[in-house]
Parts: sequence; C-alpha cells; structure tokens
Amino acid sequence: MKIVRSIPDLELTGEIGLVPTMGALHDGHRSLFRAARAENEVVVASLFVNPAQFGDAADLAAYPRDEEQDARVAAECGVDVLFVPSADEMYPHGFGTWVDVDDLGAEATARPGHFRGVATICVKLLNIVQPRRAYFGQKDAQQAAVLRRLVRDLNLPVTIRVLPTVRDADGLAWSSRNVLLSAEERAEALALPRALRIGADAFADGGDPVVAARARLNGLTPDYVEIVDLDGARVLAAAVRVGSTRLIDNVLLEGELE
Repeated sequence: MKIVRSIPDLELTGEIGLVPTMGALHDGHRSLFRAARAENEVVVASLFVNPAQFGDAADLAAYPRDEEQDARVAAECGVDVLFVPSADEMYPHGFGTWVDVDDLGAEATARPGHFRGVATICVKLLNIVQPRRAYFGQKDAQQAAVLRRLVRDLNLPVTIRVLPTVRDADGLAWSSRNVLLSAEERAEALALPRALRIGADAFADGGDPVVAARARLNGLTPDYVEIVDLDGARVLAAAVRVGSTRLIDNVLLEGELE
C-alpha cells in the first residue's frame, strides 16, 4: 500500500473506488474497504480529520487519531493508496469556496454548518481522486443522503454506495468515537440501539416510533430522536450524549438506502 500526503503525488489510473474516512478505523470501515476492493480496480482511502465539519474546537481536538494503526488496517483490507493530506493541503492559504446544501434531516439542525464542511471536503476528494464509486456507511445515513443529493445536483460522475451499519456483538454501531467511552459509558450507550429497535417495532405495529424510542433511552440525553425522510427512505434517527461523547445511530423504517 502506498501512503500519499500531497495532491500532486496522487497518480491514479483505472476504475477507482474511494472510501473517505477521518481515521480511527474500525470494522465499519473494514466493510467499506472490502466492498470497494471487490468492485474496483484501485481502492483509495482518505485519512483526514476535517476541521470544517466540527463546530466545537474541543470536539475536534478530542477526535481519536492513530495513523500507524489506521495504515495497518487499510493495508490488511486491500487498500492500494492511503491519502493522508494535511489541513494546509486541503485548505490552503486564501481558501474561500464552500459547498452549501439545503438542510436534510435532524443532524443538520443539531449541528449548523456541519454538512457544509462535509459537502465541501467530499467534493474536493471526489475531484482530486476521480473515483467511479464512493463508499459510506448507513450509520451516517443523513450524511449519505446529503452526498447523494450533492452528486445529483452537481452532476458529478460518481456512484454513492451506502453499506449496512456494522455493529459490535452487543449491538452498538461501530464508531470512531466509541474508543472515547469508559466501560461504564459503553454499557449505558447500549440503550441507543435498543431504543431505536423498539421504535422500529412500534412503527411496524402502527405506533409512534419516536415516543417508543425516547421512552427507552434509559437516561441518555438526546440531541434528537426523529423520523427523517431521506430521498425515498425513512429512518428513525437519534443522536445522544453519553458522558462527553456524542453518538449517532439510525434504523431503516421504509424504503432503501443502498
């Protein structure tokens, strides 16, 4: 696997699959790498903690980073090129162009400016790498929907692939932020996927999934628990605080995200 840190050093040919990441790689990322490996001639993974999508400087500073371990995971999963740019490489002096998207979902309301940062960095990565396909996980369903709309509206020649959420054996969705949880907080966090599953069951039975899910959060502090319409699909989505760590998750109620 080749590690590249500057845009001019990216010399790519063939049908490319791109997996954008912010590092702290885990089993969810492994599933994306393997899908990209199966469907493309060349697999590129980006490793960049994007400051433009963080509204809180402390949250940015606390985000887990381990480039050496990330490189091992990427290589084991068949990634050909690991693109690890600096902030100055992606946002050089004088940078002043941003991609604004219409609000789509509760996450946009909860984190003003977040998807502006996500959309901008993803457009840059798509233009730099020129992939045929780009891969995202369903855990970030609202983000994937924003990017699908972006690709459609701007006529970008790439397919956005959304793969199912990967969960640990206890049901918690894999997230880079999970490493920030203490053992006690992790046990508390299990209320999130359980509450969403109860909400989905209530929806299937004709009940109110939001009320059902909120009632089973077991003391977790929610930023939101809402039904979100995502261009043909509906998910029950939630963001909660577990100690100082913010976790998101969702379950599909109707339609398809893939």
